[in-house]
Amino acid sequence: MGVSTCTWLFVPATTPQRFAGAAASGADAVILDLEDAVGVDAKDSARGSAAAWLSNGGRAWVRVNATGTPWHDNDVAALAGLPGVLGLVVPKAEDPVALTELAGRLPAGRGLVALVESALGVHRSVEIAETPGVERLAFGSLDFAVDVRAEHVDEALLLARSTLVLASRVAGLPAPIDGVTTSVCDTDLVAAEARRSRALGFGGKLCIHPAQLEAVARVFAPTAEQLAWARGVVEAAAAAGGGVVAGPDGHMIDKPVIDRARAILRD
Repeated sequence: MGVSTCTWLFVPATTPQRFAGAAASGADAVILDLEDAVGVDAKDSARGSAAAWLSNGGRAWVRVNATGTPWHDNDVAALAGLPGVLGLVVPKAEDPVALTELAGRLPAGRGLVALVESALGVHRSVEIAETPGVERLAFGSLDFAVDVRAEHVDEALLLARSTLVLASRVAGLPAPIDGVTTSVCDTDLVAAEARRSRALGFGGKLCIHPAQLEAVARVFAPTAEQLAWARGVVEAAAAAGGGVVAGPDGHMIDKPVIDRARAILRD
């Protein structure tokens, strides 16, 4: 999973007619959803639809049902070894032991995205991020707000968001994935929330509709101005041969500035 994987598109596993379209949508990653988007009576049929597509050329991540639910073990048993499964998205992630056991059930080369959605999950976020097999953290902001009895507003979620960013960095993981924007058609709101996510240190965002992808991708991609600045910094540093120098904008260039410029060019 590369650090440039920034758009993650959920598709309900009850809608197999939309799987191919999602795969062709331009999303960096597609997640077939067996959890929140699927009612209790449709769990088995949704699992079967996902398994059929992932056995016949389809490729996607799968959000399984949470550990401890009646469907979790069947989800993992049916899907973990299929050729099209890129990895599992684990909801309600808060137990590093359970995540370790789950990672052990996956074939080599496939990992977990731990979706942190509770106070306990945020509290244990460094342990979760350091769990073998966990490739990235994601934030389930809606469920988290319910769990802590807070409004789903930026100031109430800031500490949790920043904690996941810090935990990812401490564990050496790519920057985490922020939660969804519930408004499908308001692309200005999607872009604004993506900008907030990026400013806090997130590296991507969960999406619930293809209409959201372009706005999110645009925000997380370096702008032409940022790329030009980064190239200028790297070139000025190389020409100076080390030490502190003035950059193309007249500001001081030292190691942190050079590191930031190189990170922009890598993205």
